[in-house]
Amino acid sequence: MSDAAEQDGRTAGQLTDEERLNQRRKRRISAYRSASRVLARPGFLGTLRERLSLLDEVQDLHDLDEPSDIYGNGVVGALEEKVAQLLGKEAAAFFPTGTMAQQVALRCWAGRTGNPAVALHALAHPEVHERHALSQVSGLRPVRVTGEPRLMTADEVRAFDEPFGTLMLELPLRDAGFVLPSWEELTAVVEAARERDAVVHFDGARLWESTTHFGRPLDEIADLADSVYVSFYKSLDGYGGAALAGPKTLVDEAKVWRHRYGGQIFQQFPTVLSALAGLERELPRLPEYVAHARVVAEALREGFAAAAGVPWTLVHPEVPHTNEFQLWLPHDADVVAEAAIRQGEETGVLLFTDAWDAKGPGVAMTEVSVRAAGLEWTADDVKAAVAQFVSRLTEEAGRAKAAKGAGQ
Repeated sequence: MSDAAEQDGRTAGQLTDEERLNQRRKRRISAYRSASRVLARPGFLGTLRERLSLLDEVQDLHDLDEPSDIYGNGVVGALEEKVAQLLGKEAAAFFPTGTMAQQVALRCWAGRTGNPAVALHALAHPEVHERHALSQVSGLRPVRVTGEPRLMTADEVRAFDEPFGTLMLELPLRDAGFVLPSWEELTAVVEAARERDAVVHFDGARLWESTTHFGRPLDEIADLADSVYVSFYKSLDGYGGAALAGPKTLVDEAKVWRHRYGGQIFQQFPTVLSALAGLERELPRLPEYVAHARVVAEALREGFAAAAGVPWTLVHPEVPHTNEFQLWLPHDADVVAEAAIRQGEETGVLLFTDAWDAKGPGVAMTEVSVRAAGLEWTADDVKAAVAQFVSRLTEEAGRAKAAKGAGQ
């Protein structure tokens, strides 16, 4: 019986779906923290002590004897200048969240273009994960160019059947598999938007790791867009925060709206220092993570192909565009999730640290991330871990089938 069930006398079968998922998440995180080997150790899953250690030796990154920031000056301004330089933009503004940063950017552009319509992908982050904030909070009107699990094409932008003031591109598109277009495709999409007199905004929460795929530096990539948003915690392991970069006139207006939206926070130096640490320590390593993610992806494919009982496996994209990608398996999500957790609990090797989502009857998907911890894995290590995982997957699938038969 589960801990939650024990507390009120219910059997495990009487738990709500939310209680069951919360219990599984606790087990998964516990297995992650005790595991000796994982492919990634994202900072946000660390303990408070581990997170505080991120600020060790930040005196090499900024003068800690200067006055602390007050409402966005001092170290906050230093981070803004650094981001603007990295992205090749005139100015940048620090925001507490990416949701706020993008709403403000798109609102400012709507005022300039006179059109509140924002053309974007149906799988874009604001459409899937932000509770319709663009329309409900900022008075914008999102219009979906495509819902296909890929980036939109130039022809789709040209043929879209209503005017829009801003084209928003999420690079990479996380919910489609962290996918990126080719450089030629991206420049063509941007040009198609320009032909329609629209401005271009990049949702670049994970833009930092796109340089390997495009084969170009950050400033050249960002130069295609009128404005760019970047995150400091998704790739760089900061405590949080985001930045909006673009023309100085836009950024100046964005800072006014930042205040109106409640983002003019009194002091932000811990988060800002963690962002500076991420730019210094993690940003230079991202190409290495991307390269090794491709080794891991191929080893996963080969490992599952050699395992009995798994009729097919999908690694998407086949060659990862960033250091993150999707893995699809032909099993119930509950079965796969239990097998993944058991592997970590029983062996100390946790191959899959993220949750598994049901993508249809008998089909599950998880996201795989490769960071510094993953660099220690060889292809043979990955294949050996796959074999361990599949043995537990087979056991769990057998239990699930038996339980289903007994219930009929």
